[in-house]
Parts: sequence; C-alpha cells; structure tokens
Amino acid sequence: MQTDRFDLVVLGGGPAGYVAAIRAAQLGMKVACVDENSQFGGTCLRVGCIPSKALLESSHLYHEARHGFAEHGLRVSDVQLDLAQMMQRKEKIVAALTGGIDMLFSKNNVVGVRGRGKLRDVNTIEVYEGTEPTQRLQADKILLALGSKPASLPSIEEDGVFIGNSTMALSFDKVPERLVVIGGGYIGLELGSVWNRLGSEVIVLEAFDRILTGIDGEVAQLAHRMFRKQGLQIHTSTMVESAVRDGDHCLVKVKDGEAIACDRVLLSTGRVPTTSGIGLEEAGVERDHRGFVSVDAHFRTSVPDIFAIGDCIGGAMLAHKAMEEGMVCVEQIGGVPSHVNYGVIPAVVYTHPEIATVGKTEEQLKAEGIAYQKGICPFGANGRARTLGEVDGRVKILADSETDRVLGVHIIGARAGDLIAEAAAAMEFGASSEDIARTCHAHPTLSEAVHEAALAVENRAIHTV
Repeated sequence: MQTDRFDLVVLGGGPAGYVAAIRAAQLGMKVACVDENSQFGGTCLRVGCIPSKALLESSHLYHEARHGFAEHGLRVSDVQLDLAQMMQRKEKIVAALTGGIDMLFSKNNVVGVRGRGKLRDVNTIEVYEGTEPTQRLQADKILLALGSKPASLPSIEEDGVFIGNSTMALSFDKVPERLVVIGGGYIGLELGSVWNRLGSEVIVLEAFDRILTGIDGEVAQLAHRMFRKQGLQIHTSTMVESAVRDGDHCLVKVKDGEAIACDRVLLSTGRVPTTSGIGLEEAGVERDHRGFVSVDAHFRTSVPDIFAIGDCIGGAMLAHKAMEEGMVCVEQIGGVPSHVNYGVIPAVVYTHPEIATVGKTEEQLKAEGIAYQKGICPFGANGRARTLGEVDGRVKILADSETDRVLGVHIIGARAGDLIAEAAAAMEFGASSEDIARTCHAHPTLSEAVHEAALAVENRAIHTV
C-alpha cells in the first residue's frame, strides 16, 4: 500500500476542510485533503447551500413572471415551467463551483485525495475505496472537518423518493401536488418556498410554537405572516407521529389531528454530526453524548495533534462559520495569532423576503438582563425598496443602553443577506449605533434602511414616523 507523508492531512473536503487545506498550504505546510465524494465542496456546494439557492432564484423569477411583472408594465403571457432545464442550471452551477476547488487545490499545491478516510492511529489515515484501504497518509497533524448530515426520525420511513431529506427535495423530477414539510427551520422553509412558487400546495408542520427558533422573535413573527400570505400552510405546535408511503402517495399522522395525505414528504428537523465510522475511537478522540467532537479553544481534540472544526464540533451549522474556523485553526497551528469571534457570526434564511441576523436577539438580551435600545426602519420607508417593489420587511438594531454599542441586528426584507454584512463589520469593530448613523450611505439604496434604523435608536429617524 502506498504511504505518503504530510505536515497536515485534512479529513473532509467541505467548506471547513477545503478552506483549511488551502490556508495551511499558503502558510507553507505540505497538505492533503481527503473526501469520499467525487466532488469536493461538501454538503454546502453539492447538495445544500448552492443548489438550494439556485432553485430559490429560479423559482422566484418564475413566480415573478407569472404574478409580479404586470405591476411593472410587463405583459408576459403563457409562462411555462421547464423543470428539467431548471435542474440542469442548478447542476451546472454546482459543477462549476466544485470543479473550481480542484483548480484552487492545484494552484496552492494541496493534494486532493478521493476516498473514505479513516483514522488508523493518531498520525495515520487510511483511504478506502469500497471495503479495502488503497492508500495510507501519515501526518504530523490531522484536522477533522467531518461535516454533518440531515437528522432522521425513527417514526419517519425515508425511502429517498417519496419521503426524504433536503437532498431528495433538491431533485424532484416533477412538481408535487401536495408537499408536507416536517420542520419549520430555514431548510424546510427555503425548500418549501421553492416548491410553493412552482405550484405545490405546501404544508409545514413545526413541533415548537413558532417557526425559525433561534431567530429574533419579532422577525420570526413577521416572517410567519409573510409566508402564510404567500400560500405556505404553517402549523406550529404540531407533533408528527409518523410518515409512511402509501402506494404513489404518502400519509403523515399528527398527534391530536387528522392524518394528512400528500405526494411527497420533506423531513427537515435539523442536522447531526457525521462522526461515526471514522476511527475516532481507535485514535482516542472523544465525542460528547450527541456525537460532536470535543475541542478546546484552539480546536484541539483530546488527542494533542488532532484538531476538529466545522459542523462536527457543534455550534451554528453554517458554512461560513466552518470556513472561519478552518482558517483560524490552521493559522494557530502555523503560529499566526488568530481567533473566531462567535458573537459576530451572521446567519441568513434565503426565503423571499430574505431574513438575516447577527448578534443577540431581543429575547437573549432580556434573558441576560442587558438594558438595550431599539431602532427600527420599515422597508416601506426606503426609496430603493419602493422602486424594487419590495416594501415588506424591516431593519432592527439593538444597542446597549449605556454604551450604545451595537449588540444585534435583525433584518427581514429584500437582499437582507447582503445588508447584514455592514452590521457584522460594524459589530466586529465594536461600533455604536451612532457610528452607523454618522456613516454616509448612498442614496437611493437599501442600505439606507440600516442607516435609518441606527438613527432610530436615539429617536433621530428622519424618514420614519
């Protein structure tokens, strides 16, 4: 068996792994990155973030052509859906981005290894194709970037065709007449929105008393109303007892309610770490009771020369958080001072309108007893939002009552995912709401809504009442 030696071997080629591998190579390390899939990029690029956003964009344009263009004076008749072409576009985007990682590896002298990697000991990874190891990699240090997978439920009989997770829902060959989404988090709502726009009757079943748990409550309430207006049927405080295939249909049973017949079922109840079958036990790497790899503040596991980052260590399961951890981890290994500011990790829900958030929610501030002031600007007061026809939504800024330091920013509205970057940058540098208010924003832009909300913190809003 061939044996190759490296300074660092990264196990996992998703956002955490491939970014860490490239950054480590830039720091002068000899690096290999191992992934079992034919394409690097992990869940995010292959069957997650990127394909779902491609379908969200395509389905939004389809919906606008049918229902929104007339308001702009654009008369379009006989708009037809070519689902196969929509899926083909999605796959083309995925191929371009995953192929780009191979190019980046080549440019940065990262050795990409395809196969299932498994720890043999604290310094050795064996790479499997099928049941037999074909290659052995030895390294001074090993970085685990193992990622996560959709959570399953024992009462849900997944077959990957009629009942399945987000990967299945990205590749339907026809629009389901009725789709039941189990889970009212960001994945379920994004994919539910896609198929709702394309013509499905979408029913969302959420066990908690609200959708989007973890998002600021006021924003989540607004989102709930907007989604229902769009046609999503949302049922909160609803426990699903089972979901089974019944011929060419499915049957979903709920507690204290009537069973729901549908064509497809999307299970979207969170994600779990993919940390089993990797040889962690053989290497002595400890996991917690949920399967997450335990690490210290420098991403070291219980084994000094084995590190871990990304979804497999818990926290926010977000690609950009994983990328940040990847860069910081290898920089620390390479002796470069670096850290992750977990208080300023933005999150975005790519529904329409988008939802974006960074920092503390109102509920968290109240629970922690932190006095704060709030500034709000509705999108309807923004000139650019009016010209776009995107008047639904608002920007909310929460600032410390004593210091005026920005503690949290929550946006629901057009292009919220882009607008949140200003808020994250401001918070990273410890900005006050007055700092944002005194920064000149171009007119007319959506970013002026952030400016106006900052003014509103001190009751100085100009364009809102």
